[in-house]
Amino acid sequence: MPEPRPEPLDSSAYGVDPSPGAPPRLAAAWRAVTAVLGDLDAIDGALYAAVAATPTPTLDRALRLLSRTADHSKISLTVAGLLALRPGRPRQAAVAGVGAIAVASAAANLFGKRMVRRRRPDREAARVVVDRHVPMPASASFPSGHTASATAFATAVGVVLPPAAVPLGILASAVGYSRVHTGVHYPGDVAAGAVLGLTSAVVSLALTYGPRHRPGG
Repeated sequence: MPEPRPEPLDSSAYGVDPSPGAPPRLAAAWRAVTAVLGDLDAIDGALYAAVAATPTPTLDRALRLLSRTADHSKISLTVAGLLALRPGRPRQAAVAGVGAIAVASAAANLFGKRMVRRRRPDREAARVVVDRHVPMPASASFPSGHTASATAFATAVGVVLPPAAVPLGILASAVGYSRVHTGVHYPGDVAAGAVLGLTSAVVSLALTYGPRHRPGG
């Protein structure tokens, strides 16, 4: 089975494609960058194909359910609601976590996806088994919004409420992997979503507490 490759990156999608009259050094630097991005795309496609080709009948339906349940951050918001019932650190963690989700979702959907405009994987060409399928989103593939929001929530809550860090971190990782397993994202989309989620958590914590306030204080 041939490995599905992501669509080659179009330099114009990043808004920095040098014009024909660009200085030679700038043009050469940009050619080097696009060459590296092309190699990373090849690795991304190979990893996606490897996941698609690996039989995992025991995991398929569970990961499909997890991926669909994570739509619109339903899992994270449910956890936040439960935390908010308890005053003190749990409620503070809920506020920080929901704020992180808001930042991550806005950054992924209003900025990241519109800037990069990467096409979704060709799930049929990769022969992703039907038992894994979830609806293929119409939005751009990069970055993974599910991963960004889940990582943002787990990170923000984990900082304020350390005992929750490990279980929520594992859950966020599972959500991210489920998006590759179900065939709707390349691994690179998920990696970018995780980085965006971490950044969004930092922003949310800074906005929630500021330099003069510490969680739990």
